[in-house]
Amino acid sequence: MGRIALVYGGIAGLIVVSSIVIGFLLGADHGDGGMLLGYLIMIVALTLIFLGVKQFRDRNNGGVIKFGPALLLGVMIAVVAGAFYVAGWEGYLAATNYTFMDSYVEHTLKAKEAAGLAGEALAREAEKLKVMAEEYKNPLFRAGITFLEIFPVGIVIALISAALLQNPKVLPARAR
Repeated sequence: MGRIALVYGGIAGLIVVSSIVIGFLLGADHGDGGMLLGYLIMIVALTLIFLGVKQFRDRNNGGVIKFGPALLLGVMIAVVAGAFYVAGWEGYLAATNYTFMDSYVEHTLKAKEAAGLAGEALAREAEKLKVMAEEYKNPLFRAGITFLEIFPVGIVIALISAALLQNPKVLPARAR
């Protein structure tokens, strides 16, 4: 189980990290479209949870698996993918001299101002963002926040995978 989690989680994590690197090289911004694309890439990459659980069910368990072990394996794959994602994000931040949060705050304030927020309300938002930017300087806080971007997506996919693959009639193993 551990080997499958490392392999499939590592591949999923590398897919997501590769998208960060490609985005960086292409000069992509972190606007709403970028966030939507990022989560879409996470969903596609984390389909490896389904493939990993299916491989374990078919090759190691004779084509059957209970919900609990399937969910456990799915969560293990999600944890490994999350660890790769955190490491990749930290690498991205280092490569960009940790300027992400400054540009994020600037972009967010401009968007709120364009939406009509002004005066005291805008000042409150700016203060909230300033506090968040200060917290983001702490690597442990940042790692936790980054991990929580991908891990819940992995949990959902692990739950769906476990629910589907506990039924041996769903994509049954082919005879060898």
